[in-house]
Amino acid sequence: MGRLAQTDGLTDVQQEILSTVRNFVDKEIIPVATELEHRDEYPTEIVEGLKDLGIFGLMIPEEYGGLGESLLTYALCVEEIARGWMSVSGIINTHFIVAYLLLQHGTQEQRDEYLPRMAAGEVRGAFSMSEPGLGSDVSAISSKAVRDGEEFVLTGQKMWLTNGGSSTLVAVLVRTDEGLPEGSAPHKSLTTFLVEKEPGFGEVRPGLTIPGKIDKMGYKGVDTTELIMDGLRLPADRVLGGRTGRGFYQMMDGVEVGRVNVAARGCGVAQRAFELGITYAQQRQTFGKPIAQHQAIQFKLAEMATKVEAAHAMMVKAARLKDSGQRNDLEAGMAKYLASEFCKEVVEDSFRIHGGYGFSKEYEIERLYREAPMLLIGEGTAEIQKMIVGRRLLEEYKLR
Repeated sequence: MGRLAQTDGLTDVQQEILSTVRNFVDKEIIPVATELEHRDEYPTEIVEGLKDLGIFGLMIPEEYGGLGESLLTYALCVEEIARGWMSVSGIINTHFIVAYLLLQHGTQEQRDEYLPRMAAGEVRGAFSMSEPGLGSDVSAISSKAVRDGEEFVLTGQKMWLTNGGSSTLVAVLVRTDEGLPEGSAPHKSLTTFLVEKEPGFGEVRPGLTIPGKIDKMGYKGVDTTELIMDGLRLPADRVLGGRTGRGFYQMMDGVEVGRVNVAARGCGVAQRAFELGITYAQQRQTFGKPIAQHQAIQFKLAEMATKVEAAHAMMVKAARLKDSGQRNDLEAGMAKYLASEFCKEVVEDSFRIHGGYGFSKEYEIERLYREAPMLLIGEGTAEIQKMIVGRRLLEEYKLR
């Protein structure tokens, strides 16, 4: 473990959890990640190992069988896991957001039904907001749920569903218009439904189809899918929190903690890229000496390390603010924006240090180079983060 990205003020329990996760990453993830990624193979054994460590229940309270840890502990674990292979952290993130939505917004019956099984990793979560052509404009969702007696009938197509095939519980955001006055804001008609399904592809329950995996440039191993609802019938008690029209606020709360998670992923990938770069720079020789002794390479290493340290500090601050009960949308947006941009830059500098070998699939940096761009768009693009940050700054510094 190097000097960078240390976190002050951790308890003995937090340090023990992080040490356990770090050892698991070094022994069980890093040695196999590149091979699995090149085959686009789901990391079944890694996931089972994380289940045994209790990672799927890390933030679920002890009363439901989880570890009851903080967002900071979770984010630091994600940072370690992404350092090994970012796709694995994605498998955990969507599960965590659904558990968070249930904990913060679910009815007591919904929490009792799902959280114990989610803590054990028996029920695996995914969530879906986006649609084809929708992008970041969540209020333009067109998927609908229409009440039919004691049930709702859902119709529409969702997109970019991480864990779409492997999950068994999906939180889906759709439009419901019951009880709203004419002219209401579009986001007030959105509702979150809890959809249970079988894992796999094809028709996974009547009215619900997962067509198959989307072939991606990077972020492989984890399955990213579409979700098609065609007459999907759900009982009314599958509405998250028991009330329609609250979905936008629920999902935005989940995405806010998800942005801390994406920042943590950026920190982890950047750390790994720095480790690979500084190691290679001391091994590779040109003009009679290791390239690490050339000033141009030292400048790159200095810039990379500074970015790793800065992104980590901002991510930790955003997590601690949320844990303290304070509003953290400004800091989460800043952390997600900074960490994803710095991750891309650190990975590219490490790629440049590797020279021609960085272009070879034999070297790990080639995988990181394809993974880093996903962080620029996941959980809201960089441009969306800047909009959020800009609006919040104008609130904080409003002229009086």
